[in-house]
Amino acid sequence: MEVILLERIARLGQMGDTVKVRDGFARNFLLPRGKALRATKNNKEHFEKQRAQLEARNLERRKEAEAVGEKLNGQSFIVIRQAGETAVLYGSVSTRDLSETITAGGFSISREQIALNHPIKTLGLHEVPVTLHPEVEAKVTINVARSPEEAERQTRGESVSTRDETNLDDLGLEVGAALAEAAGDEEDI
Repeated sequence: MEVILLERIARLGQMGDTVKVRDGFARNFLLPRGKALRATKNNKEHFEKQRAQLEARNLERRKEAEAVGEKLNGQSFIVIRQAGETAVLYGSVSTRDLSETITAGGFSISREQIALNHPIKTLGLHEVPVTLHPEVEAKVTINVARSPEEAERQTRGESVSTRDETNLDDLGLEVGAALAEAAGDEEDI
């Protein structure tokens, strides 16, 4: 199906381009969300009449997005989650969680604007891109920790996924003593 793009769409084209896309993509995504029009003769004429207004509206939205992007870019947000000793989360941090956290931080972001390729499943600092406009992107840092104190330690650069070395040394001595005792028991048999 051929469509006329009403805004810039990544990997597809700029506003005003007539592109050929799969029918399902056009029917289920582009047309219902107002991102494109079917490329009929009437729609082409209508688009050309409305082109100046659409470009002005797009420019206005882009300027607003750039203003928000300047404030949002580089911000850090803390997400508290439960995790095991190896720093793997028991669940994951999804786009919904991130949009709620960023919105609570004073920015109005929907989950569709967060470009997360895969869910966050480990503790630590994660850089996440936020698409404010098709031409404007900001990067935020998501600090996933077990507690606010741990988040502060991660921010300073400390690792929270390893156990204390003293505990590991003690554990090693205990295991060594148990193995030696077991070896002594085997000799008695």
